Amino acid sequence: MSPRAASRAHSTGAASCHPRRRTAPAPRPRTPEVPAHTLDADRSDPSYRAWLKEAVRQVQADANRSADTHLLRFPLPAHWDVHLYLKDESTHPTGSLKHRLARSLFLYALCNGWIRPGAPVVEASSGSTAVSEAYFARLIGVPFIAVMPRSTSREKCRLIEFQGGRCHFVDDPRTVYAESARLAAETGGHYMDQFTYAERATDWRGNNNIAESIYQQLREERYPEPAWIVATAGTGGTSATLGRYVHYMRHDTRVCVADPDFSCFYEGWTRHDPEAVSDRASRIEGIGRPRMEPSFVPGAVDRMMKVPDAASIAAVRLLERVLGRKAGGSTGTGLWSALRIVAEMVAHGERGSVVTLLCDPGERYLDKYYADEWLAAQGLDITPYTATLETFLASGTWPSGPAS
Repeated sequence: MSPRAASRAHSTGAASCHPRRRTAPAPRPRTPEVPAHTLDADRSDPSYRAWLKEAVRQVQADANRSADTHLLRFPLPAHWDVHLYLKDESTHPTGSLKHRLARSLFLYALCNGWIRPGAPVVEASSGSTAVSEAYFARLIGVPFIAVMPRSTSREKCRLIEFQGGRCHFVDDPRTVYAESARLAAETGGHYMDQFTYAERATDWRGNNNIAESIYQQLREERYPEPAWIVATAGTGGTSATLGRYVHYMRHDTRVCVADPDFSCFYEGWTRHDPEAVSDRASRIEGIGRPRMEPSFVPGAVDRMMKVPDAASIAAVRLLERVLGRKAGGSTGTGLWSALRIVAEMVAHGERGSVVTLLCDPGERYLDKYYADEWLAAQGLDITPYTATLETFLASGTWPSGPAS
């Protein structure tokens, strides 16, 4: 063997008792065949198209009947010259703000071809969205399954079942997403996934969304362009719609999102951290999440407040005393923040209007936010927060201290 050959054999392992393993060549990309004639795959289905047209008509007809809701005035001293309004979303057919979301989600999924006759719609929900989606599922004649934490109020479960839906419980609220996807795959249904699609399913430019409705109803008021609109976030879809509409219409209104205990939205927003999480579930049903949901759009929001749950409940009980209306805990979270903003405006001598939302009726939570036994079991003392609210309404000043 020549020195050159020997060197080549040594370097390649040819002279070794352990020859180098040959590896199979990487598969070459398959080039599509070039047809000799036109290929044609037609999946049109006249019977499905007829079903789809009727389903979309039914959902749109519901919008014509129920899209507009009342704008209530919260009484404040006239000399403050600051007006506070509550957009009463409890007057929807399913009794909550989530009726708008469910309608938008169903139209979005129907027009994308995701919902099919006879196949179930599955949703991860803490209650109100599921009630509304069960309503629309029954309206178009498809089954509905709600995947929710076992701690969801009994009244919400009853309402879901009343609308023809089925409740599927999980012990760990963080598993609702995966369990919903599993059930949809197992049943051949569609996982609606409100936490991903809420912000894109709503036409935020107008079309009688909640933002456009607020401005139309304020047209004849003294301050038709509110200084602030306060929302709360479950999916983030409402705050995204409000913020986008304000920007699109070039209003000076700012959007504030109020966040409850054990929700990660405030921390994620203030720290610019899309990976923020919480290891506990929110006690305020319908809002607050253990992760930064895809539908929460930080850039649409001007301000966030972290509101203690005891403050939320104190505010919602105040609402009952002032307006004679029971509302859910999320309404209290937004109302507390709205009243703090009003206090700032009064302190600075500013005039104008503030809008927040009455999200759903309190009758769904009689065993929680209106039950002193539940408050005691949760270790919540609303007394100092009630005192803060009463002091403010009586004097116009917002007390400083722990319950502020």
